Amino acid sequence: MTKINAGRMTHHHEGELVVFHIGMQINRWWRPDLWLPAFFAMPRMLRELSRDEDSGFLGYELLFGRGGPYVVQYWSSVPKLYAYASAPAQEHRPAWTAFNKAARKAPGAVGVWHETFLVERAESIYVATREMGLAKATALADAGRRGDRAQARFEQGRTIAG
Repeated sequence: MTKINAGRMTHHHEGELVVFHIGMQINRWWRPDLWLPAFFAMPRMLRELSRDEDSGFLGYELLFGRGGPYVVQYWSSVPKLYAYASAPAQEHRPAWTAFNKAARKAPGAVGVWHETFLVERAESIYVATREMGLAKATALADAGRRGDRAQARFEQGRTIAG
């Protein structure tokens, strides 16, 4: 069973932080031949990134939205994120090529999207939860008395050095 942290916790991180959302929207569920390969490609990429300490990949949370699965990823820098995306010898590039080829067979059957955020400052609170999100990707820390309110944690700016 997953360990639950009973206290009031927050995250701690020094340095640049990039939050990257990437997802897939399945528009034609009856065409798994078009969306299933992309669906199975993401776990391979996440495993590859999780094993490479120099990639800049800090961690992720896998979620399911209205249109399909998506992943919130945490990175140490924008250049490292883009370096991975364009590296021909790693999992992303061939998966992207295969997706584009499949998407041309039936335009609109499946969509992909991403959003990239360079974070100057971040606030978090985790009460009676498993280690997750930003705290899992960076470091879990006791919120303490000074961190009683979201605004105070945000204003302290101690989570992301700027």
